[in-house]
Amino acid sequence: MGKTEKKIILANPRGFCAGVERAILTVRLAIKKYGTPIYVLHEIVHNKHVVQELEAMGVVFVHDLVDVPRGAICIFSAHGVPAPTEMRARRLGLRTINATCPLVNLVHNMLEKNYANDYDVVIIGHHNHPEVEGTAGRVGGNVHVVANEEEAKTIQVRDPARVAYVTQTTLSQDDIGEIREVLLKRFPKINGPKSNICYATLNRQQAVRGLAGKCDILLVVGSKNSSNSNRLREVGERAGMKGYLLDDETDIKMKWLKSVSTVCITAGASAPERLVQGVIEFLRKQGFSEFEEMNGNKERVSFKPATLEE
Repeated sequence: MGKTEKKIILANPRGFCAGVERAILTVRLAIKKYGTPIYVLHEIVHNKHVVQELEAMGVVFVHDLVDVPRGAICIFSAHGVPAPTEMRARRLGLRTINATCPLVNLVHNMLEKNYANDYDVVIIGHHNHPEVEGTAGRVGGNVHVVANEEEAKTIQVRDPARVAYVTQTTLSQDDIGEIREVLLKRFPKINGPKSNICYATLNRQQAVRGLAGKCDILLVVGSKNSSNSNRLREVGERAGMKGYLLDDETDIKMKWLKSVSTVCITAGASAPERLVQGVIEFLRKQGFSEFEEMNGNKERVSFKPATLEE
């Protein structure tokens, strides 16, 4: 019998989503129009390669608005910011561009509407994640961040009949389902969507589920602080695949490939395609000569870049 060929299967869709593309384009256009330095509050998207490329172009990433000179351009990241951050930027005399993903803005609007109607609002999401912090900070109080079932069992609200919820956009349905069940039991009249998980997150997770049974290991290209990339690895593991998260091909350990005949690859929504191609080239040098790319949902969503706020 002939030797079995080693194979790569590429998930589709993968990589950049429309919100990430918009945020990066916003920064590039700001550089072109206003020159450098351009300041960005926190990482524009959660990918170290994107951040490094923009730094090389003259972008300065800051953790606090006081590090931005008065009158300078400051861009808010795709994850969104609390309302007090916007007000503080104005007080400091900064010229701001809000690159918050439009789909995150929809979550902000939903939370603000429920808050205005005197509801306590639960955010199903990860503590300390910038998207969750930005969403929670859109209003003045009565917001509860819930990351697991135990927290859902213990939150205290003013009126059990007036509770609403929203979700982080980069979770998985598995993350949300059990928490939502707890909330429904405690607050039968709770108001909220099935989820606010964005189309891109759902499509990439669906593509990974479609790889189940086809490969020995799953490589997820994405930075360690990328929520949607971590969820892709978790979704793969729930589907029976051993998953690894890597920034680029230099993170691959040869022991991962031992006795492996088929490797599946996907990428988080903030990971550039060139990083995927780097992983493919590395694997080809290790003898993975066969190649297959999945069919997947066609994504036609696009957003106009953000502009300077007057």
